[in-house]
Amino acid sequence: MEKKLINRVANSSLKTINLEKLYPVDQLIELDIKPYLFKEIILKEQDFRDQLKDTDWSIYEDKMVTIYCSSDAIIPLWAYMLIGSYLQPFTNQIYYGDVTSALTQIYAQRIEEFDVSPYQDLPVVIKGCSKYPVPASAYMAMTVKLRPVAKSILFGEPCSTVPIYKKPR
Repeated sequence: MEKKLINRVANSSLKTINLEKLYPVDQLIELDIKPYLFKEIILKEQDFRDQLKDTDWSIYEDKMVTIYCSSDAIIPLWAYMLIGSYLQPFTNQIYYGDVTSALTQIYAQRIEEFDVSPYQDLPVVIKGCSKYPVPASAYMAMTVKLRPVAKSILFGEPCSTVPIYKKPR
């Protein structure tokens, strides 16, 4: 007699959240201020303004841009504001910091907007493996957002999970 295999994961009420689906689809580009600095270390206001004025900002059309400085220069706050004012007409979104910092900001915003009501009183797995760099902060933020509504929260894959939280009875 042949035993029929039953997929208990597929038949369970277990819901999976894949944080990779919140990864930005638009291209995320770093804009380093360093080349705009005198000897790549000193911000000379007039030279800086002139270089920004001569920059072709259209290359950032429909892209997400994160602004940072890779040198140890002291960059006044107005410099980031000025670059932002040039970028704003072209870009979809502007962030401060390197790509990792921008991804942290993007995920924080998207998790804040994430509707957790479909997970009310259900066991939830936050998927662990991804091909995109999902920041650790995103896993923590999603856990915090789900905790008030989910029956339980697990980490990993539906077939192999690590328990994170279980609502008391």
